[in-house]
Amino acid sequence: MLVDSVVPMTVPTLASVASDVSPFRAAYARLTEVLPSLGVTETTAREPLPEGPGWVRAAALATGGEALDAFLAWDEEQILRDHGRPGRPDVAASFGLHRYAWPVCLLVTVPWFLQRRVPRLPVEAVAIQRSQGRLAVRIEEFACLPDDPAAAAPGARVVPGEEALRAEVRDAVATHLAPLLEGFRPRMRRGARALWGMVTDEITEGLWYLGHLLGEESRARAEAELLLPGAVAPFAQGAGFRELPGPGGAALTTRDRASCCLYYTLRPEDTCVTCPRTCDAERIERMTVVR
Repeated sequence: MLVDSVVPMTVPTLASVASDVSPFRAAYARLTEVLPSLGVTETTAREPLPEGPGWVRAAALATGGEALDAFLAWDEEQILRDHGRPGRPDVAASFGLHRYAWPVCLLVTVPWFLQRRVPRLPVEAVAIQRSQGRLAVRIEEFACLPDDPAAAAPGARVVPGEEALRAEVRDAVATHLAPLLEGFRPRMRRGARALWGMVTDEITEGLWYLGHLLGEESRARAEAELLLPGAVAPFAQGAGFRELPGPGGAALTTRDRASCCLYYTLRPEDTCVTCPRTCDAERIERMTVVR
């Protein structure tokens, strides 16, 4: 376990990045290595995003029409199958947005965490295949630091330092998800603050979880705190990690979510461990139970 100080991941020393090698290939390969349920395919400007059964483009979901109907049918069927009864339409929409936004946020935060590179992902540049757990992306522009070996690669935009790069992360996520939130909003019965609260949680908890898988949980938490030190518009709050006393004086890390996943509407007795509805005593018990 690393200490809580933030030490940027060392980028391999290279003279340059070859023009035919994506600056994001290594980061996305590492993501799939530790999270095999999520595969990422990159396309070039000369290649279309994948099409065919199950594939849908982010831009189509943002319109809120038939593409979103078909996308949310997956969540409706899953709720009925797992719980034996249908969920409310806003619950299915919340599940669907979470299952889209969580992996898409990783497309931005993982290469930033591993290599200090931040891709720009307009909605026209992302497609998803839910049943296979796959994302397809086309990256034509990205931000990086001056000493990055990829600084001379096509599409690179150099920013002066770490805080400027964190601003690029926040802007990349917000730019991609803002149209999606508008597409989902009529089905979710939530206002803008609640929707951006969901995005806040997706960024924070996705990075936290991947940090755990990568063996760098402490650094991931510290990075998330710097990325979201508070309610930086449009995000609803900061990463907000805090510690609870565990057995033998151990510190247990938790946080309070900015949004609610609405799972309690299906199983009231089962809340997320980071849900504000879950008291600290229950959090401690659940985080220390021997399985």
